[in-house]
Amino acid sequence: MLDKSIVDIKPFAYAISLIDGKWKMHILFWLWKTNILRYGELKKALGTVTHKMLSNQLKELEADGLIIRNEYPQVPPKVEYTLSEKGLSLMPVLQALCNWGHDHIEDN
Repeated sequence: MLDKSIVDIKPFAYAISLIDGKWKMHILFWLWKTNILRYGELKKALGTVTHKMLSNQLKELEADGLIIRNEYPQVPPKVEYTLSEKGLSLMPVLQALCNWGHDHIEDN
């Protein structure tokens, strides 16, 4: 049984604010799955995301401390993204969502 005594709107709203956005959970998923992705690889993995949307979502995830952006001083520019420690600490939630999806995907 789940412990409802720790269910509180303030921490829930905070957590949702970090992952709210059409692509954030997808970005976190792909970084979790692959460890490191360059911008172009991430865009390819996501498919239909626009450049502006991906750029904005990455900036927000970085500002919230969930991902790390590593830029290498070379031509052409090389930028890689990885999960931060804070982002990695969110992966059990992603794993629970994956488990739930696996258990219920055949329901449709």
